[in-house]
Amino acid sequence: MSRVVLVMRTITTVVVGVLVTIVSAISAMVLARRDPNHPAIERVIDRWSRAWLRAAGVELDVRGLENVERSRSYVVVANHLSLLDIMACFLAVPVPIRFLAKKELFRIPILAPAMRAVGIVEVDRQARVPIHDQINAQAKQLVANGRSVIIYPEGTRSRDGRLGAFKKGAFTIAARVGLPILPVTIHGTWEAWRPGSWLVRGGPVTVVIDQPVETENVTRTDELRDEVRGIIERRLAELSQS
Repeated sequence: MSRVVLVMRTITTVVVGVLVTIVSAISAMVLARRDPNHPAIERVIDRWSRAWLRAAGVELDVRGLENVERSRSYVVVANHLSLLDIMACFLAVPVPIRFLAKKELFRIPILAPAMRAVGIVEVDRQARVPIHDQINAQAKQLVANGRSVIIYPEGTRSRDGRLGAFKKGAFTIAARVGLPILPVTIHGTWEAWRPGSWLVRGGPVTVVIDQPVETENVTRTDELRDEVRGIIERRLAELSQS
């Protein structure tokens, strides 16, 4: 693909992404004022995600939908490769999901009130209250509203496309709240829009949903972490060879 095409795709992605984010944020706020659990909010999120991926030239392939019980809430655990991961997960996982966002993002006009309105979990790492207590309380509220939370346990996007070490936070939260973990493997978003590059390349993206891992009676969250990481690591190896 020529550099001119890549530049045009990048410009299109950014322009479409910014515009659809503004429109979606306003729509979500209006709906949430009427009803914080308004079903149309999920449709807004869906359309926002589709607009971003289409503009970026991403072709999404989702596998493992049969492993999701749509009436349950989960702690969704996924590898993290790109800014496009959130959009891909919103479309791939067939339950309402919300993610963790740094406090700094809640300073952005329009975006901040929209994120609060739809239930995005705000994380303040400088707060005196332990971060797990913050997230546990908000995760319980999400469950009460029939939603799930997605956590990227690597903590940041992969700079080289390889799977990094998993932190224990997601697994501690799942065990404390009593939610099953839904392992999700993302492949292709690093190539589509890799960290550190402003060029959007697009291309095929595959999301695989594996069977849930129950957390009842779990006392060793490090073993839980290693089990889930192993599932995602094996899936990545399979996808890389296909």
